[in-house]
Amino acid sequence: MSIQSPSASAEPAEFAPYIPDQERIPELTWSAVLLGSLLGIVFGASSLYLVLRVGMTVSASIPVAVLSITVFRALSKAFKTRSATILENNIVQTAGSAGESIAFGVGVTMPALMILGYDMHEPIFQVGGFGVSRVSLVAVLGGLLGILMMIPLRRAFIVKQHGTLTYPEGTACAKVLIVGEQGGSSAKTVFVGFGMAFVYQFAMQALKVWQEYPAKALGSFKAAVVALEASPVLMGVGYIIGFRISCVMVGGGMLAALVLTPAIALFGGNSPTPIFPGTKAISAMSPKEIRDAYILYIGAGAVATGGIISLIQALPLIASSITGGLKDLGSGGGAVGRGRTQRDLPLWVVAIGGIALIGAIAATDLMPTNLAGRLAGAAMIVLFGFLFVTVSSRLTGEIGSSSNPISGMTVATLLLTCLIFVLLGWVGPEYRLAALSIAGIVCIAASNGGTTSQDLKTGYLVGATPRSQQIAILVGALTSAVVIGATLLFLNDSSTVITGKAEYLATAKADVSKLTETMNHAGKEYKIWRVINPLEGAQPGKYLVDETGKAVFLVDPAINGRVDTRDDGTKVTKYDAPKATLMALIIDGIMTGKLPWGLVLLGVFIAIVMHLSGVPALAFAVGVYLPLSTSMPIFVGGLVRAAVDRVKKSDPSESDSSPAVLLSSGYIAGGAIAGILIAALAIVPWASKRLDLSTRMSGEWNASPWPALVAFGIMTLVLFLVGVGALMGAGVEQEKRVDELG
Repeated sequence: MSIQSPSASAEPAEFAPYIPDQERIPELTWSAVLLGSLLGIVFGASSLYLVLRVGMTVSASIPVAVLSITVFRALSKAFKTRSATILENNIVQTAGSAGESIAFGVGVTMPALMILGYDMHEPIFQVGGFGVSRVSLVAVLGGLLGILMMIPLRRAFIVKQHGTLTYPEGTACAKVLIVGEQGGSSAKTVFVGFGMAFVYQFAMQALKVWQEYPAKALGSFKAAVVALEASPVLMGVGYIIGFRISCVMVGGGMLAALVLTPAIALFGGNSPTPIFPGTKAISAMSPKEIRDAYILYIGAGAVATGGIISLIQALPLIASSITGGLKDLGSGGGAVGRGRTQRDLPLWVVAIGGIALIGAIAATDLMPTNLAGRLAGAAMIVLFGFLFVTVSSRLTGEIGSSSNPISGMTVATLLLTCLIFVLLGWVGPEYRLAALSIAGIVCIAASNGGTTSQDLKTGYLVGATPRSQQIAILVGALTSAVVIGATLLFLNDSSTVITGKAEYLATAKADVSKLTETMNHAGKEYKIWRVINPLEGAQPGKYLVDETGKAVFLVDPAINGRVDTRDDGTKVTKYDAPKATLMALIIDGIMTGKLPWGLVLLGVFIAIVMHLSGVPALAFAVGVYLPLSTSMPIFVGGLVRAAVDRVKKSDPSESDSSPAVLLSSGYIAGGAIAGILIAALAIVPWASKRLDLSTRMSGEWNASPWPALVAFGIMTLVLFLVGVGALMGAGVEQEKRVDELG
């Protein structure tokens, strides 16, 4: 059966979904909601890990749909029960997709507060003796708000604009569900990729069988280093985003590592004194120290400009989205239909839910200000939230979620909020916290609003009940948000390093009389000194100082931290969090005006030059910000995608359900979950040391990059062979059936 696509002028009633309106089959079952919530938690955690590493996520909808079909089919055979219906599988996909979108919003905003030195563990209100952290509350409020605001827009965007707004990922997911209903399944590919990447990542990071970052300095080319993070997670990302974007990203990485870093070393190497914002002479800096002191500010300026450019490019669509959405909504777009496939949650539920969320914002310490500040913050969240949920849902329908400029919308929200606060004279530390909380909720709402619209499009095509989908994604969003908030705090805590090594400590002294926070460490109480901007003799960071103001320890977080080895020799994983660092720089720059604006402006004009040259500015800017070692495996994945397309003579925009795309999704999920498990083991020092096999191997093996390159090459070869159909050929037949549908 094919999916019908009537013209834009056709009436909604002419559309015939896969399951007719009058047919009643099991849909919103407890098993479907439970499985969807569990998969949402898994893919949400892996997406958070990914956004902390490279500042992006990939859609989880199709892998979740494929896994749902396979899991229910296996359970049916094992327990001799009925097989799940297509509508139950759609409920699983709907509930499971919430985790990825919430993870993106949390990962690009909340770590900025950690970077700025705020404590995210302190509960901001209690529920039955259980404290709720700021991160979890923002995730829950943003996730639920995005869904509630999308509900009245469903008929306007999904039904009335059916022939105009294609929602590409939602349509592709509907095809996968229909093929699964007719007997096709390729979830084996996802499971194989998950298992391979999990074992690989555990062997590399926990057992340390081979190097994680094989690197080569380019001889006399001072400060130039080529490196590769041998990660199947990032290779999977590269395959999914494709050859073009992966090339752009690695181009940005090459500019930073092989042009800007050597140029700074060359021209600044003769200076005997530190050059701001560095705190020691450039001649004494390693390439990594040059990157930390100078390149990160250039990259942040480029990322901010790239996000704003993407937002400006979308302005015509944004304007039409707002006017069209309000017009359709005003003409009854949000009305509850009488038929099963037109039945939404009642608008009174939406209204009460929205009021409750606004009340939670105003009543808790989420906005640590006076009553006027809390009311102003709640009003800005409602205004910006509805604006950008509308924009996100409409843009997702036209260009897909992968091209949706959520980062640009978040930057715009943050800029507007900070400017309003500055005009009102609200520039204290509590207002930085409030500004980023507003931006975080709006970002998560916009991200989840776009995902919800994709899910509702899938449901519209297969004949789901909108109300059932809306309930499912509300449950999925709530469970995923709570777990994602806790996961962010856990990842940061597990890789936080408290070091007393002199090379990491500030040489300047703090004014103890102005310090109020304290922390106990090694049986002694210290004052906490937070350095936000570089000072002479003090790099940004959180220091524990004694009664004289002398720094005794550096508390270096996992998010944007610079110390990856504990004093006992245990190595931990650090997260660059490019988008979150950008948010921190924006807040600090506007509120204090103490940024190294010369470096930031270099990044601004690099992004503008790239845009004028026809290069996607945001992707290039992210490459500039990230280490070259991170961009290289993404580039390798893009190369594999190009090779597969050439061999198969297929269009580069091949089906999102192709075997290699599903294997890549497995790579991402398996490697990311392994990374989270390894982070848990890092909390137990004796466990990390017992698992570390590098101490039992020869020095030549540990020093050689070849074991890592061979292992990474095997994973690359498997991906290529699956892509061309030489391995797991059954998935190729599934792909053909999906492509032929509709």
